[in-house]
Amino acid sequence: MSTAAHIVHTGLLTAIGIDTASCLESLKKGKTGIGKANLLQTHWANDLPVGEIGLTNRELAKHTGLSESHPRTALISAWAVQEALSPFQKMRKGLKCGFFSANTVGGMDITESVYHRIKKRSDELYPNEIKHHECGAVTEIVSNHFDIHDFVTTISTACSSSANSIMMAAQMIEENMLDLAIAGGADCLSRFTLNGFNTLMILDHEPCQPFDNNRRGLNLGEGAGYVILMNEKAMKQCDAQSICIVSGYANANDAFHQTASSPDGIGNMLAMSEAIKRAGILPEDIDYINLHGTGTANNDSSEGKAITTLFGNNVPKASSTKGFTGHTLGGCGGVEAVLSTLAIRDGLVFPNLRWQNQMEDVPWKPVTELQSNQRIKHVLSNSFGFGGNCSSLVFSKL
Repeated sequence: MSTAAHIVHTGLLTAIGIDTASCLESLKKGKTGIGKANLLQTHWANDLPVGEIGLTNRELAKHTGLSESHPRTALISAWAVQEALSPFQKMRKGLKCGFFSANTVGGMDITESVYHRIKKRSDELYPNEIKHHECGAVTEIVSNHFDIHDFVTTISTACSSSANSIMMAAQMIEENMLDLAIAGGADCLSRFTLNGFNTLMILDHEPCQPFDNNRRGLNLGEGAGYVILMNEKAMKQCDAQSICIVSGYANANDAFHQTASSPDGIGNMLAMSEAIKRAGILPEDIDYINLHGTGTANNDSSEGKAITTLFGNNVPKASSTKGFTGHTLGGCGGVEAVLSTLAIRDGLVFPNLRWQNQMEDVPWKPVTELQSNQRIKHVLSNSFGFGGNCSSLVFSKL
């Protein structure tokens, strides 16, 4: 018999705050984290705004107890996991625990620092620093640090990575394969990703304007977001209270283009409709949509059209929060899962920053001012990645 996957706690670290509470305060105040890169050493510091966490690797390491030599993605991940897990760390003995962590950057920031040595083809062809280059190494560093060994996995499916981590964790909780799961993801800024997205010509040279008709592109960000999922056994043992459940989820592949969604958002619509169906509700039951909303011409158009197809003339309140945090890539699904949980817990609809002009091909507009005291029972959170990997999650208050 399956059981519900309850979200009982969260961990968050982004450009707008060092924990869940401070990020929430920034959202309430409309305080963006988009600005000039100060820690990332890049040629584009004065040209391409980013959502950078204002903590050095040394500060991250001191707080988490990890080595400063570890990849920044691992340090960011551990910071958020520490917040999420700390209330239950001493009470989880005997519970089957899993760690589902997503990222796309891996240890790229470390590899960049020694690339000049590799390029020279010296005797030290593979410096010791690159041993944590691949994505799985980041997850392993964090899982070992928090002594999580029953089930550990890394998911790297571009921008849908964290959403897929939460989806898999919820499935294993539901099937009684685990009692407790830490699920989400993290990514740091790196020169490789900034240069890569700039080459694709989809970065905005100003703070982004998701779902605005004059949108110019996205702002990259860094961050980590994790939720603690528990079954009833774990909740009882850990004296934890349910905030909401992961009631629905789905993944669909658009299979249209390596980096673009299909013009009509076919994969987007399939992911949303199947997630809602699995939640056992109807589209009209959704109270708020946390949009993927990157600010690129293609993404916002395809997501907007898919939402119109699914919801018709009854589009729920919707907004993209990437105007606050930037696009945190492999971390965005986890970050936005935390924000969706907060929307349910506190009855909030977050504003879509810097929206000014109605999109010509989408007949609805996002919420542009903070709305409080709302009845939020079901939230749909979208994460649509490169390669057409489209994922949607539904969070529901019991």
